[in-house]
Amino acid sequence: MFDTDMASAEQRVRIIELLDYYGALLTDKQRDSLSLYFVEDLSLSEISELRGISRQGVRDSIRSGIQALEHADEKLGCMGRERMLELKLARAKELAAMADRGDRTAVRQIIDL
Repeated sequence: MFDTDMASAEQRVRIIELLDYYGALLTDKQRDSLSLYFVEDLSLSEISELRGISRQGVRDSIRSGIQALEHADEKLGCMGRERMLELKLARAKELAAMADRGDRTAVRQIIDL
């Protein structure tokens, strides 16, 4: 399980990306808590004061929000597909530059993408 107190930079970036992709699938409380904690970098205590709930309530909202985001990505896979398409596009651009320089094998490789 994700520990809000020990989030690495990579974990924080991933959660922000998941929030961008799937945030609309969360409850308002989950989305707000995740945004305040990961995007605005507020502490659990600051969020609890702001929202008028306990620190544990904020932590629970964040944890359930992360679980919902991970579940959505597992089922829908939008982030993975987009990354794959970005890699293919970068490779196609590389091959197009090679083809412009007269490399005929590059054209075949572009077709195979």
